Amino acid sequence: MTAPPKRISGQEGFFWKTKTLEEMSDAEWESVCDGCARCCLEKLEDEDTGKIYFTDVSCRLLETSACACKDYANRSDQVPDCVRLTAANVRTLNWLPPSCGYRLVAEGRDLYWWHPLISGDPDTVHEAGVSVRGRVNGKEDEVSIDDLQDHIVQWPKMLPKTAKLKRPPRA
Repeated sequence: MTAPPKRISGQEGFFWKTKTLEEMSDAEWESVCDGCARCCLEKLEDEDTGKIYFTDVSCRLLETSACACKDYANRSDQVPDCVRLTAANVRTLNWLPPSCGYRLVAEGRDLYWWHPLISGDPDTVHEAGVSVRGRVNGKEDEVSIDDLQDHIVQWPKMLPKTAKLKRPPRA
């Protein structure tokens, strides 16, 4: 019995399908970020199980309305535990959301319709309900570490139904 032919995605030929993460230019690498800012949420890890819990508390440098870092170039100096995504670590970080562009590319999967590289519009990630815009309920310097467990949320690990579609919903 032969395997079914590989489905053509419509994204074949684009740089994220023809290059490895390691081969991308800096500009290409940065453009793979969808701008959701889910990775900028504070996370808790169960020491016994290793399970990761997302909170609705963000890094203090996150500009939540724009879903962008206020000091991206110096973020590691400002926030020493800020994790810089690299071609090596996106393949091993267990807390990257399933919709993360870096994760999808590393796994050889297609980007979603709302990703700015597909839609041509950086606002579609917000319109699809994927970003943290309007969902953050505090910053790390405003919420005590002892209170973080009261801020655990499930939505960063899930996608809204419309975001899962192969193409944008019709208006």
